[in-house]
Amino acid sequence: MNTIELMRDKLASLQATHLDIEDESAQHAGHAGAKSGGGHYRMHIVSSVFSGKNTLARHRLIYDALGSMMYKDIHALTILAHTPDEL
Repeated sequence: MNTIELMRDKLASLQATHLDIEDESAQHAGHAGAKSGGGHYRMHIVSSVFSGKNTLARHRLIYDALGSMMYKDIHALTILAHTPDEL
């Protein structure tokens, strides 16, 4: 299972109606964080689980779902997190 597939699997608990994950690691080649093997990713996720939660709370839910991936597989993660009503 590649990193994006693993991310999708771990994020399943958030019941996303839309989840797009892009690997932007190639744009950061030579960056200090790239040397550790962790990738750079951009995510757009839509879930009703985010209703009533501010940006920080939404990001915490995502980080918690990704767990240890945030310490080894993912060096940087850009997150756009919305509820269905916000689109």
